[in-house]
Amino acid sequence: MTGNLAFPPLTWLYAPGDRPEVVGKALVSGADVVLIDLEDAVAPDRKGYARAATAERLAERPAVPVHVRVNALDSPWAEADLAALTTLPGLAGLRLPKVTSPSEVVRVAEGTASAEGGAIALYALLETALGVERAFAIAAAHPAVRGIALGEADLRADLGVREDAGLDWSRARVVVAARAAALPPPSQSVYPDTRDIEGLAASCAHGRALGFLGRAAIHPRQLPVIERAYAPTAGEISRAEEILKAAAREPGAQALPDGRFIDTAVVREAQRTLSLARRRC
Repeated sequence: MTGNLAFPPLTWLYAPGDRPEVVGKALVSGADVVLIDLEDAVAPDRKGYARAATAERLAERPAVPVHVRVNALDSPWAEADLAALTTLPGLAGLRLPKVTSPSEVVRVAEGTASAEGGAIALYALLETALGVERAFAIAAAHPAVRGIALGEADLRADLGVREDAGLDWSRARVVVAARAAALPPPSQSVYPDTRDIEGLAASCAHGRALGFLGRAAIHPRQLPVIERAYAPTAGEISRAEEILKAAAREPGAQALPDGRFIDTAVVREAQRTLSLARRRC
């Protein structure tokens, strides 16, 4: 879960921090989480303005959970980003770009901890081969880490990958690392072509098959596609309900009349399916 959400988020919409009007539209777009970007979407000469505009926006708690992608931790702007934002009531989480080591996450977590010992929720973006190689260590580095995800554009450049399938090993590794660290399944990286709806749908289907849950978007028109791709189908909901009814009647492993075998793991998956199905109810 994320921020004040009572259900797993499926859609995470990026909006540039130096465009307050775009952020405002993102907040009413229907996205589960809005990601204000202070990094890639903001030119160097507008970093200060983007930070100030974001701080003003987050001085009050918005209706939708808002995360902020700060600048890379080794950049000239990261320290000011963290100092300006981490105590604001409207901040639900921080996205840390280009994380390559557990120590980076620990440093941010300890630096943002409140007097009561709590730290802001952190989400590490793995955008290099080294970051992917250390995925589990980063995911398990601190209790404040609530999720990890790939930054595929930078990772593609770092690996020299030309075909999309060349990233599948890294994708699977990040999914496994997140689950091994008892974190939610990661969300997919953004699909950069905002007009290629069919391509986005196919990419989401592939991501779901790999174990991702939900996806970051860069345009509101992508949100319904992501929602449809990751929300359970009517058939999946029906099967999940049947599994839970059977488990309630007879605890333990068993075979259903149609031959399907169910056990504790299958029941947990059915529970997650129904949780996702109820998220818009």
